Amino acid sequence: MKIFKYIFWVFYRIWFYILVALPIIVLFPVLLISILKESWYPFFFKLARIWAKFILIGMGFNYKIEREQTPEKGKSYMFIANHTSMTDIMLMLVAVKNPFVFVGKAELAKIPLFGFFYKRTSILVDRSSEKSRKAVFLRAQRRLKQGMSICIFPEGGVPDESIVLDEFKDGAFRMAINHQIPIVPLTFADNKKRFSYTFFSGGPGKMRVKVHKFLITNGLKVDATKPLNSKAHSIILNQLSKYHKT
Repeated sequence: MKIFKYIFWVFYRIWFYILVALPIIVLFPVLLISILKESWYPFFFKLARIWAKFILIGMGFNYKIEREQTPEKGKSYMFIANHTSMTDIMLMLVAVKNPFVFVGKAELAKIPLFGFFYKRTSILVDRSSEKSRKAVFLRAQRRLKQGMSICIFPEGGVPDESIVLDEFKDGAFRMAINHQIPIVPLTFADNKKRFSYTFFSGGPGKMRVKVHKFLITNGLKVDATKPLNSKAHSIILNQLSKYHKT
């Protein structure tokens, strides 16, 4: 019986990468045109949301989004969430309608096909380089002035699977305060169970998302970074605890 599980997991992982690549190959000319100008990014974002839904549905993930507050159209926000799975990117795209730009690891740009568009549409950061980290703020500022929002997974790298929620880095909160934009915490309940970084694991099923009330940064100074970080961390950790009890 166990051997059938391992066979399933192998094919399930292969199927995931097929679903990631297939829409990119089919829509490659359109996607390529959509990234020629930064002002065309909202159109690329719409295509990215279709791509994300295609993958989640194709993997048999039944996602359910609960909202305490809904972002307003045309406003900029800082979206944050816990990070334990490759599907976090897709679920964030599905859960949020406001066009946003990911701030993420430079290593992801090395992934074939996906990386080609990722490095041209996201703000990449090399965490080992102080110069790279500083450049992130300048690029994010330009994107915010264009009416975009920003998305950061503040845990940084994906934590050990035994950790429910790792400590948050300060970057997302400092950036939100500097630009006086609301922080929108999201909790992803089931991504680790459905499709973690452990190869022989996962499977179809529900993916619950909670969009929490916004954390307002108006009037806050940089010295409020740590308290804001702690508050966001507590919100997501408490929600994860509630989910795990059900």
